[in-house]
Amino acid sequence: MKSRTLAWFTAILLALLATPSQLAEQDKDDKPKHHHYKLIDIGTFGGPTSGTQDELKVLNSRGMVAGFADTATLDPNYPNSCFFCGRYISHALQWRNGRVTDLGALPGLNTSAAFWISDSGLSAGFSELSGTIDPLLGVPAMHAVLWKNGDILDLGTLDGGYESVAFTVNTRGQVAGVSQNLVPDPFDPFGTQQRTFLWQNGVMQDLGTLGGPDAGLLGGLPVRKGNVEMNDRGQVVACSYIDYNPNPGTGVPTVDPFLWDNEKGMVDLGTLGGTNGCAINLNNRAQVVGYSNLAGDASAHPFLWDRGVLTDLGTFGGTFGFANGINESGEAVGAATNAGDQNLDAFLWKQGTLIDLGRMPRDICSMSFAINSKHQIVGTSNNCSPGGRAFLWENSGPIVDLNNLIPPGSSLHLSQAININDRAEISGLGMLANGDQHAFLLIPCDENHPNIEDCDYSHVEANATANADTRMAGANLPATASPGLSPDAIRQLLRSVGSRPWRHRLGSQPQK
Repeated sequence: MKSRTLAWFTAILLALLATPSQLAEQDKDDKPKHHHYKLIDIGTFGGPTSGTQDELKVLNSRGMVAGFADTATLDPNYPNSCFFCGRYISHALQWRNGRVTDLGALPGLNTSAAFWISDSGLSAGFSELSGTIDPLLGVPAMHAVLWKNGDILDLGTLDGGYESVAFTVNTRGQVAGVSQNLVPDPFDPFGTQQRTFLWQNGVMQDLGTLGGPDAGLLGGLPVRKGNVEMNDRGQVVACSYIDYNPNPGTGVPTVDPFLWDNEKGMVDLGTLGGTNGCAINLNNRAQVVGYSNLAGDASAHPFLWDRGVLTDLGTFGGTFGFANGINESGEAVGAATNAGDQNLDAFLWKQGTLIDLGRMPRDICSMSFAINSKHQIVGTSNNCSPGGRAFLWENSGPIVDLNNLIPPGSSLHLSQAININDRAEISGLGMLANGDQHAFLLIPCDENHPNIEDCDYSHVEANATANADTRMAGANLPATASPGLSPDAIRQLLRSVGSRPWRHRLGSQPQK
Protein backbone atom coordinates (compact mmCIF):
# COMPACT_ATOMS: atom_id res chain seq x y z
CA MET A 1 0.00 0.00 0.00
CA LYS A 2 2.85 2.35 0.85
CA SER A 3 4.50 1.79 -2.53
CA ARG A 4 1.27 2.64 -4.39
CA THR A 5 0.86 5.81 -2.34
CA LEU A 6 4.47 6.83 -3.05
CA ALA A 7 4.01 6.24 -6.77
CA TRP A 8 0.81 8.30 -6.75
CA PHE A 9 2.46 11.25 -5.00
CA THR A 10 5.47 11.00 -7.32
CA ALA A 11 3.24 11.21 -10.39
CA ILE A 12 1.47 14.28 -9.02
CA LEU A 13 4.78 15.95 -8.15
CA LEU A 14 6.19 15.36 -11.64
CA ALA A 15 3.06 16.82 -13.20
CA LEU A 16 3.26 19.93 -11.01
CA LEU A 17 6.93 20.42 -11.85
CA ALA A 18 6.34 20.25 -15.60
CA THR A 19 6.70 23.65 -17.26
CA PRO A 20 3.79 25.19 -19.20
CA SER A 21 5.75 24.85 -22.43
CA GLN A 22 6.33 21.15 -21.81
CA LEU A 23 2.66 20.60 -21.10
CA ALA A 24 1.70 22.50 -24.23
CA GLU A 25 3.90 20.23 -26.32
CA GLN A 26 2.33 17.04 -25.05
CA ASP A 27 0.01 15.42 -27.54
CA LYS A 28 -2.67 12.91 -26.71
CA ASP A 29 -1.73 10.53 -29.50
CA ASP A 30 2.05 10.93 -28.90
CA LYS A 31 2.88 11.72 -32.52
CA PRO A 32 6.66 12.02 -33.09
CA LYS A 33 7.87 15.61 -33.08
CA HIS A 34 11.04 17.35 -34.24
CA HIS A 35 12.78 20.52 -33.18
CA HIS A 36 13.38 23.43 -35.48
CA TYR A 37 17.01 24.30 -36.19
CA LYS A 38 18.93 27.52 -36.53
CA LEU A 39 20.95 27.46 -39.76
CA ILE A 40 24.46 28.87 -39.83
CA ASP A 41 26.01 29.22 -43.27
CA ILE A 42 29.72 28.96 -42.49
CA GLY A 43 30.53 30.82 -45.69
CA THR A 44 33.93 31.35 -47.29
CA PHE A 45 37.06 33.49 -47.07
CA GLY A 46 36.06 35.53 -50.10
CA GLY A 47 35.89 32.79 -52.71
CA PRO A 48 32.87 30.84 -53.94
CA THR A 49 32.87 27.58 -51.93
CA SER A 50 33.51 25.91 -48.58
CA GLY A 51 33.19 22.33 -47.39
CA THR A 52 33.91 19.54 -44.94
CA GLN A 53 34.88 15.88 -45.27
CA ASP A 54 32.38 13.04 -45.07
CA GLU A 55 33.00 10.03 -42.76
CA LEU A 56 35.47 12.10 -40.75
CA LYS A 57 34.76 13.97 -37.52
CA VAL A 58 34.45 17.61 -38.52
CA LEU A 59 32.03 18.50 -35.68
CA ASN A 60 33.10 17.98 -32.08
CA SER A 61 31.16 17.71 -28.82
CA ARG A 62 31.56 21.44 -28.19
CA GLY A 63 29.91 22.46 -31.46
CA MET A 64 33.16 23.41 -33.21
CA VAL A 65 33.43 22.71 -36.96
CA ALA A 66 36.51 22.06 -39.10
CA GLY A 67 36.67 22.33 -42.88
CA PHE A 68 38.03 24.43 -45.71
CA ALA A 69 36.97 27.47 -47.70
CA ASP A 70 38.02 29.31 -50.84
CA THR A 71 39.87 32.59 -50.51
CA ALA A 72 39.55 35.34 -53.10
CA THR A 73 43.05 34.53 -54.41
CA LEU A 74 43.33 32.68 -57.69
CA ASP A 75 45.64 29.64 -57.63
CA PRO A 76 48.60 30.48 -59.87
CA ASN A 77 49.25 26.76 -60.45
CA TYR A 78 45.73 25.99 -61.69
CA PRO A 79 45.01 23.53 -63.28
CA ASN A 80 48.27 21.74 -62.44
CA SER A 81 47.51 22.11 -58.74
CA CYS A 82 43.88 21.10 -59.04
CA PHE A 83 43.59 19.58 -55.58
CA PHE A 84 39.99 20.73 -55.20
CA CYS A 85 39.52 21.16 -58.94
CA GLY A 86 38.93 24.85 -58.29
CA ARG A 87 40.57 28.06 -59.36
CA TYR A 88 41.03 29.51 -55.88
CA ILE A 89 43.45 28.99 -53.02
CA SER A 90 41.54 27.32 -50.17
CA HIS A 91 42.39 27.50 -46.47
CA ALA A 92 41.49 25.34 -43.50
CA LEU A 93 38.76 26.79 -41.30
CA GLN A 94 37.44 26.42 -37.79
CA TRP A 95 34.00 27.64 -36.70
CA ARG A 96 33.51 28.31 -33.00
CA ASN A 97 30.90 30.32 -31.09
CA GLY A 98 29.72 32.24 -34.12
CA ARG A 99 33.15 33.03 -35.50
CA VAL A 100 34.99 31.51 -38.46
CA THR A 101 38.78 31.43 -38.19
CA ASP A 102 41.15 31.04 -41.13
CA LEU A 103 43.64 28.45 -39.83
CA GLY A 104 46.06 29.33 -42.60
CA ALA A 105 48.55 27.16 -44.46
CA LEU A 106 52.28 26.53 -44.50
CA PRO A 107 54.27 29.63 -45.57
CA GLY A 108 53.60 30.72 -49.14
CA LEU A 109 50.61 30.76 -51.44
CA ASN A 110 49.26 27.34 -50.50
CA THR A 111 45.98 25.48 -50.23
CA SER A 112 45.13 23.74 -46.95
CA ALA A 113 42.18 21.90 -45.41
CA ALA A 114 41.18 20.59 -41.98
CA PHE A 115 39.66 17.10 -42.06
CA TRP A 116 39.12 16.44 -38.34
CA ILE A 117 38.56 18.28 -35.07
CA SER A 118 39.06 16.68 -31.66
CA ASP A 119 36.93 17.43 -28.62
CA SER A 120 39.89 19.40 -27.28
CA GLY A 121 39.83 21.65 -30.38
CA LEU A 122 42.85 20.24 -32.26
CA SER A 123 42.50 20.08 -36.05
CA ALA A 124 44.38 17.90 -38.53
CA GLY A 125 44.61 17.96 -42.30
CA PHE A 126 47.09 19.00 -44.95
CA SER A 127 48.81 21.98 -46.52
CA GLU A 128 50.59 22.36 -49.81
CA LEU A 129 54.30 23.04 -49.52
CA SER A 130 55.73 26.04 -51.36
CA GLY A 131 58.80 25.47 -53.49
CA THR A 132 58.56 21.67 -53.49
CA ILE A 133 57.25 19.97 -56.60
CA ASP A 134 56.31 16.30 -56.45
CA PRO A 135 58.25 14.88 -59.41
CA LEU A 136 55.82 11.97 -59.70
CA LEU A 137 52.78 14.22 -60.12
CA GLY A 138 54.26 17.47 -61.33
CA VAL A 139 52.32 19.52 -58.77
CA PRO A 140 53.21 21.17 -55.44
CA ALA A 141 53.79 18.58 -52.71
CA MET A 142 51.51 18.46 -49.68
CA HIS A 143 52.25 17.59 -46.08
CA ALA A 144 50.15 16.44 -43.14
CA VAL A 145 49.67 19.26 -40.64
CA LEU A 146 48.29 19.82 -37.15
CA TRP A 147 46.71 23.07 -35.98
CA LYS A 148 47.27 23.62 -32.26
CA ASN A 149 46.90 26.79 -30.19
CA GLY A 150 46.84 28.94 -33.30
CA ASP A 151 49.99 27.42 -34.79
CA ILE A 152 50.38 25.09 -37.77
CA LEU A 153 52.81 22.17 -37.42
CA ASP A 154 54.30 20.46 -40.48
CA LEU A 155 54.26 16.73 -39.61
CA GLY A 156 56.45 15.80 -42.58
CA THR A 157 56.38 12.52 -44.50
CA LEU A 158 57.74 8.99 -44.18
CA ASP A 159 61.23 8.24 -45.52
CA GLY A 160 61.50 11.36 -47.65
CA GLY A 161 58.20 10.96 -49.51
CA TYR A 162 56.59 13.96 -51.15
CA GLU A 163 52.97 13.54 -50.05
CA SER A 164 51.20 13.03 -46.72
CA VAL A 165 47.75 13.83 -45.29
CA ALA A 166 46.47 13.76 -41.70
CA PHE A 167 42.90 12.53 -41.33
CA THR A 168 42.35 12.35 -37.59
CA VAL A 169 43.65 13.71 -34.29
CA ASN A 170 42.49 12.62 -30.85
CA THR A 171 42.26 14.50 -27.56
CA ARG A 172 45.75 13.25 -26.65
CA GLY A 173 47.25 15.01 -29.67
CA GLN A 174 48.01 11.81 -31.58
CA VAL A 175 47.58 12.20 -35.34
CA ALA A 176 46.92 9.48 -37.93
CA GLY A 177 46.98 9.65 -41.70
CA VAL A 178 48.76 8.38 -44.80
CA SER A 179 52.10 9.17 -46.42
CA GLN A 180 53.93 8.16 -49.55
CA ASN A 181 57.54 7.06 -49.13
CA LEU A 182 60.24 6.65 -51.80
CA VAL A 183 60.16 2.85 -52.06
CA PRO A 184 59.21 1.77 -55.63
CA ASP A 185 55.79 0.08 -55.72
CA PRO A 186 54.28 -1.65 -58.78
CA PHE A 187 50.75 -1.48 -57.34
CA ASP A 188 50.56 2.24 -56.57
CA PRO A 189 49.62 4.54 -59.49
CA PHE A 190 52.17 7.11 -58.29
CA GLY A 191 55.02 4.62 -58.18
CA THR A 192 55.93 4.58 -54.48
CA GLN A 193 54.50 2.93 -51.38
CA GLN A 194 51.62 4.38 -49.37
CA ARG A 195 51.71 3.81 -45.60
CA THR A 196 49.49 4.60 -42.64
CA PHE A 197 51.24 6.68 -39.99
CA LEU A 198 50.80 7.64 -36.36
CA TRP A 199 52.38 10.95 -35.30
CA GLN A 200 52.96 11.80 -31.65
CA ASN A 201 55.39 14.00 -29.78
CA GLY A 202 57.11 15.09 -32.97
CA VAL A 203 57.72 11.61 -34.38
CA MET A 204 55.94 10.08 -37.40
CA GLN A 205 55.73 6.29 -37.09
CA ASP A 206 55.13 3.92 -40.02
CA LEU A 207 52.47 1.47 -38.79
CA GLY A 208 53.55 -1.14 -41.33
CA THR A 209 51.31 -3.41 -43.39
CA LEU A 210 49.63 -6.81 -43.24
CA GLY A 211 52.36 -8.22 -45.48
CA GLY A 212 52.00 -6.27 -48.71
CA PRO A 213 53.57 -3.01 -49.88
CA ASP A 214 50.80 -0.53 -48.95
CA ALA A 215 48.42 0.41 -46.14
CA GLY A 216 45.94 3.28 -46.08
CA LEU A 217 43.41 4.34 -48.71
CA LEU A 218 43.13 1.12 -50.67
CA GLY A 219 39.40 0.65 -51.21
CA GLY A 220 38.60 -1.32 -54.38
CA LEU A 221 35.77 -2.72 -56.48
CA PRO A 222 32.80 -3.06 -56.36
CA VAL A 223 32.75 -0.34 -53.67
CA ARG A 224 35.67 2.07 -53.74
CA LYS A 225 36.08 3.48 -50.24
CA GLY A 226 39.11 3.95 -48.07
CA ASN A 227 39.61 5.71 -44.77
CA VAL A 228 41.97 6.22 -41.84
CA GLU A 229 40.32 6.73 -38.44
CA MET A 230 41.57 6.79 -34.85
CA ASN A 231 39.85 6.79 -31.46
CA ASP A 232 40.87 8.47 -28.23
CA ARG A 233 42.75 5.33 -27.16
CA GLY A 234 45.14 5.79 -30.09
CA GLN A 235 43.82 2.78 -32.03
CA VAL A 236 43.88 3.21 -35.82
CA VAL A 237 41.86 1.53 -38.57
CA ALA A 238 42.29 1.44 -42.34
CA CYS A 239 43.12 -1.30 -44.89
CA SER A 240 46.26 -2.95 -46.22
CA TYR A 241 47.53 -5.30 -48.89
CA ILE A 242 48.23 -8.68 -47.31
CA ASP A 243 50.92 -9.79 -49.80
CA TYR A 244 52.53 -8.96 -53.15
CA ASN A 245 50.44 -11.39 -55.24
CA PRO A 246 48.05 -9.70 -57.72
CA ASN A 247 44.59 -11.24 -57.99
CA PRO A 248 43.18 -12.16 -61.42
CA GLY A 249 40.83 -9.48 -62.66
CA THR A 250 41.92 -6.70 -60.31
CA GLY A 251 45.67 -6.89 -60.86
CA VAL A 252 46.33 -5.94 -57.23
CA PRO A 253 46.86 -8.01 -54.06
CA THR A 254 44.11 -8.82 -51.58
CA VAL A 255 43.13 -5.88 -49.34
CA ASP A 256 42.06 -6.56 -45.74
CA PRO A 257 40.83 -4.15 -43.05
CA PHE A 258 43.05 -3.74 -39.99
CA LEU A 259 43.01 -2.43 -36.43
CA TRP A 260 46.32 -1.15 -35.05
CA ASP A 261 47.13 -0.46 -31.43
CA ASN A 262 50.33 0.03 -29.50
CA GLU A 263 50.14 -3.35 -27.77
CA LYS A 264 49.18 -5.76 -30.56
CA GLY A 265 50.37 -3.83 -33.58
CA MET A 266 48.42 -4.35 -36.82
CA VAL A 267 45.61 -6.92 -36.53
CA ASP A 268 44.05 -8.35 -39.71
CA LEU A 269 40.25 -8.18 -39.31
CA GLY A 270 39.67 -10.57 -42.22
CA THR A 271 37.07 -10.35 -44.97
CA LEU A 272 33.69 -11.88 -45.79
CA GLY A 273 35.26 -14.13 -48.39
CA GLY A 274 36.38 -11.70 -51.07
CA THR A 275 39.69 -10.08 -51.94
CA ASN A 276 38.84 -6.53 -50.86
CA GLY A 277 37.71 -5.03 -47.58
CA CYS A 278 38.35 -1.84 -45.66
CA ALA A 279 37.65 -0.45 -42.20
CA ILE A 280 35.85 2.89 -42.28
CA ASN A 281 35.17 3.84 -38.65
CA LEU A 282 35.56 2.74 -35.03
CA ASN A 283 34.47 3.72 -31.55
CA ASN A 284 36.35 3.89 -28.26
CA ARG A 285 35.41 0.26 -27.51
CA ALA A 286 37.45 -0.82 -30.56
CA GLN A 287 34.33 -1.90 -32.45
CA VAL A 288 35.05 -1.42 -36.15
CA VAL A 289 32.73 -0.99 -39.14
CA GLY A 290 33.45 -1.02 -42.86
CA TYR A 291 32.76 -3.15 -45.90
CA SER A 292 34.07 -6.33 -47.46
CA ASN A 293 33.64 -8.14 -50.74
CA LEU A 294 32.03 -11.56 -50.65
CA ALA A 295 33.53 -14.58 -52.39
CA GLY A 296 33.83 -13.89 -56.12
CA ASP A 297 34.14 -10.13 -55.57
CA ALA A 298 30.86 -9.40 -57.36
CA SER A 299 29.21 -8.04 -54.22
CA ALA A 300 30.16 -6.20 -51.02
CA HIS A 301 28.46 -6.11 -47.60
CA PRO A 302 28.86 -3.89 -44.54
CA PHE A 303 30.55 -5.48 -41.54
CA LEU A 304 31.01 -5.02 -37.81
CA TRP A 305 34.16 -6.35 -36.13
CA ASP A 306 33.97 -6.77 -32.37
CA ARG A 307 36.56 -8.58 -30.21
CA GLY A 308 37.76 -10.86 -32.96
CA VAL A 309 34.38 -11.60 -34.57
CA LEU A 310 33.58 -10.25 -38.06
CA THR A 311 29.81 -9.98 -38.58
CA ASP A 312 28.17 -9.57 -41.98
CA LEU A 313 25.49 -6.90 -41.46
CA GLY A 314 23.77 -7.92 -44.68
CA THR A 315 21.72 -5.89 -47.15
CA PHE A 316 18.03 -5.45 -48.00
CA GLY A 317 18.22 -8.26 -50.53
CA GLY A 318 20.73 -6.61 -52.86
CA THR A 319 24.42 -7.12 -53.54
CA PHE A 320 25.98 -3.88 -52.27
CA GLY A 321 26.34 -2.29 -48.87
CA PHE A 322 28.82 -0.44 -46.67
CA ALA A 323 28.96 1.00 -43.14
CA ASN A 324 30.00 4.60 -42.52
CA GLY A 325 29.65 5.23 -38.79
CA ILE A 326 29.25 3.69 -35.35
CA ASN A 327 28.36 5.09 -31.92
CA GLU A 328 29.63 4.00 -28.51
CA SER A 329 26.70 1.58 -28.14
CA GLY A 330 27.84 -0.37 -31.20
CA GLU A 331 25.00 0.80 -33.45
CA ALA A 332 26.15 1.13 -37.06
CA VAL A 333 24.90 3.24 -39.98
CA GLY A 334 25.51 3.15 -43.71
CA ALA A 335 23.67 2.11 -46.86
CA ALA A 336 22.67 -1.09 -48.66
CA THR A 337 20.76 -2.05 -51.80
CA ASN A 338 17.44 -3.86 -52.06
CA ALA A 339 16.48 -6.85 -54.23
CA GLY A 340 17.71 -6.41 -57.78
CA ASP A 341 19.82 -3.44 -56.69
CA GLN A 342 17.00 -1.11 -57.68
CA ASN A 343 17.59 1.24 -54.75
CA LEU A 344 20.27 2.11 -52.22
CA ASP A 345 18.81 2.83 -48.77
CA ALA A 346 20.29 4.28 -45.60
CA PHE A 347 20.34 1.81 -42.74
CA LEU A 348 20.66 1.47 -38.98
CA TRP A 349 22.08 -1.80 -37.66
CA LYS A 350 21.05 -2.36 -34.07
CA GLN A 351 21.21 -5.50 -31.94
CA GLY A 352 21.46 -7.83 -34.89
CA THR A 353 18.75 -6.16 -37.00
CA LEU A 354 19.26 -4.13 -40.18
CA ILE A 355 16.66 -1.34 -40.24
CA ASP A 356 15.78 0.35 -43.54
CA LEU A 357 15.57 4.12 -42.99
CA GLY A 358 14.08 4.70 -46.44
CA ARG A 359 14.48 7.58 -48.87
CA MET A 360 12.88 10.93 -49.64
CA PRO A 361 10.00 10.98 -52.12
CA ARG A 362 11.20 10.78 -55.76
CA ASP A 363 14.70 9.61 -54.77
CA ILE A 364 16.29 6.24 -55.50
CA CYS A 365 19.30 6.47 -53.16
CA SER A 366 20.06 7.44 -49.58
CA MET A 367 22.89 6.86 -47.13
CA SER A 368 23.44 7.55 -43.45
CA PHE A 369 26.77 9.02 -42.32
CA ALA A 370 26.71 9.36 -38.54
CA ILE A 371 24.82 8.37 -35.38
CA ASN A 372 25.09 9.89 -31.91
CA SER A 373 24.49 8.42 -28.45
CA LYS A 374 20.83 9.48 -28.61
CA HIS A 375 20.31 7.26 -31.68
CA GLN A 376 19.82 10.27 -33.96
CA ILE A 377 21.09 9.67 -37.50
CA VAL A 378 21.99 12.04 -40.32
CA GLY A 379 22.64 11.48 -44.00
CA THR A 380 21.60 12.36 -47.53
CA SER A 381 18.87 11.28 -49.94
CA ASN A 382 19.30 11.73 -53.69
CA ASN A 383 19.20 10.06 -57.10
CA CYS A 384 22.68 8.55 -56.85
CA SER A 385 24.07 11.78 -58.21
CA PRO A 386 25.42 15.05 -56.83
CA GLY A 387 22.96 17.16 -54.88
CA GLY A 388 20.23 15.69 -52.75
CA ARG A 389 18.51 16.50 -49.47
CA ALA A 390 20.05 16.28 -46.01
CA PHE A 391 18.00 14.18 -43.61
CA LEU A 392 17.56 13.49 -39.90
CA TRP A 393 16.22 10.23 -38.46
CA GLU A 394 14.99 10.16 -34.88
CA ASN A 395 12.09 8.84 -32.79
CA SER A 396 11.93 5.66 -34.91
CA GLY A 397 11.47 7.56 -38.15
CA PRO A 398 10.56 8.29 -40.86
CA ILE A 399 13.54 10.31 -42.11
CA VAL A 400 12.91 14.06 -42.17
CA ASP A 401 14.16 16.54 -44.74
CA LEU A 402 16.24 19.01 -42.71
CA ASN A 403 15.30 21.75 -45.17
CA ASN A 404 11.84 21.63 -43.60
CA LEU A 405 13.20 22.20 -40.09
CA ILE A 406 15.10 25.44 -40.82
CA PRO A 407 13.57 28.91 -41.28
CA PRO A 408 11.82 29.39 -44.64
CA GLY A 409 13.50 31.60 -47.19
CA SER A 410 17.04 30.38 -46.62
CA SER A 411 19.34 30.81 -49.60
CA LEU A 412 21.16 27.56 -48.74
CA HIS A 413 19.70 24.20 -49.70
CA LEU A 414 20.92 21.49 -47.29
CA SER A 415 22.11 18.60 -49.42
CA GLN A 416 24.20 16.42 -47.06
CA ALA A 417 24.14 16.08 -43.27
CA ILE A 418 27.50 14.55 -42.37
CA ASN A 419 28.05 14.78 -38.59
CA ILE A 420 25.79 14.92 -35.52
CA ASN A 421 27.07 15.26 -31.96
CA ASP A 422 25.40 14.33 -28.67
CA ARG A 423 23.94 17.84 -28.39
CA ALA A 424 22.07 17.14 -31.67
CA GLU A 425 24.08 19.80 -33.51
CA ILE A 426 24.53 18.89 -37.18
CA SER A 427 27.17 19.81 -39.75
CA GLY A 428 27.04 19.24 -43.46
CA LEU A 429 27.06 20.66 -46.95
CA GLY A 430 24.58 22.86 -48.77
CA MET A 431 24.14 24.44 -52.16
CA LEU A 432 23.35 27.99 -53.21
CA ALA A 433 21.10 28.64 -56.18
CA ASN A 434 24.15 29.34 -58.36
CA GLY A 435 25.57 25.89 -57.58
CA ASP A 436 28.26 26.98 -55.11
CA GLN A 437 28.78 24.68 -52.14
CA HIS A 438 28.91 25.95 -48.54
CA ALA A 439 29.49 24.16 -45.24
CA PHE A 440 26.75 24.60 -42.66
CA LEU A 441 26.01 24.05 -38.97
CA LEU A 442 22.54 23.44 -37.52
CA ILE A 443 21.81 24.28 -33.88
CA PRO A 444 18.62 22.71 -32.49
CA CYS A 445 16.10 25.00 -30.87
CA ASP A 446 15.74 22.82 -27.78
CA GLU A 447 16.17 22.82 -24.01
CA ASN A 448 19.92 22.35 -24.35
CA HIS A 449 20.23 25.52 -26.43
CA PRO A 450 18.06 28.11 -24.65
CA ASN A 451 17.74 31.74 -25.70
CA ILE A 452 19.28 31.27 -29.14
CA GLU A 453 18.50 34.32 -31.24
CA ASP A 454 16.01 33.66 -34.07
CA CYS A 455 15.30 30.13 -32.82
CA ASP A 456 11.76 28.77 -33.22
CA TYR A 457 11.18 26.66 -30.11
CA SER A 458 7.90 25.17 -31.28
CA HIS A 459 7.81 21.57 -32.47
CA VAL A 460 7.09 20.07 -35.88
CA GLU A 461 5.09 16.86 -36.23
CA ALA A 462 6.79 14.19 -38.30
CA ASN A 463 3.83 13.84 -40.66
CA ALA A 464 3.91 17.58 -41.31
CA THR A 465 7.31 17.23 -42.98
CA ALA A 466 6.75 13.99 -44.85
CA ASN A 467 5.45 15.49 -48.09
CA ALA A 468 6.66 19.06 -47.80
CA ASP A 469 8.34 20.48 -50.90
CA THR A 470 11.89 21.79 -50.51
CA ARG A 471 13.09 25.05 -51.97
CA MET A 472 15.33 23.34 -54.53
CA ALA A 473 13.32 20.24 -55.35
CA GLY A 474 14.55 20.56 -58.91
CA ALA A 475 17.91 19.29 -57.69
CA ASN A 476 16.23 15.90 -57.28
CA LEU A 477 14.28 15.18 -60.43
CA PRO A 478 11.42 12.67 -60.17
CA ALA A 479 12.90 9.21 -60.44
CA THR A 480 11.81 6.96 -63.27
CA ALA A 481 11.90 3.18 -63.05
CA SER A 482 15.50 2.22 -62.31
CA PRO A 483 17.15 -0.59 -64.30
CA GLY A 484 19.30 -1.27 -61.25
CA LEU A 485 22.36 0.27 -59.69
CA SER A 486 25.58 -0.84 -61.33
CA PRO A 487 28.93 -0.83 -59.50
CA ASP A 488 29.70 2.35 -61.46
CA ALA A 489 26.54 3.99 -60.09
CA ILE A 490 27.54 3.08 -56.55
CA ARG A 491 31.02 4.49 -57.05
CA GLN A 492 29.56 7.64 -58.58
CA LEU A 493 27.44 8.10 -55.47
CA LEU A 494 30.46 7.65 -53.22
CA ARG A 495 32.35 10.30 -55.19
CA SER A 496 29.40 12.72 -55.07
CA VAL A 497 28.95 12.72 -51.31
CA GLY A 498 31.08 14.98 -49.20
CA SER A 499 34.26 16.30 -50.74
CA ARG A 500 37.15 13.89 -51.20
CA PRO A 501 40.05 15.82 -52.75
CA TRP A 502 42.65 13.65 -50.99
CA ARG A 503 41.45 10.54 -52.79
CA HIS A 504 42.58 11.99 -56.11
CA ARG A 505 46.14 12.42 -54.86
CA LEU A 506 46.77 9.57 -52.42
CA GLY A 507 44.20 6.96 -53.40
CA SER A 508 45.91 3.68 -54.20
CA GLN A 509 43.78 2.92 -57.23
CA PRO A 510 43.02 5.45 -59.97
CA GLN A 511 39.47 6.73 -60.25
CA LYS A 512 37.64 5.34 -63.24
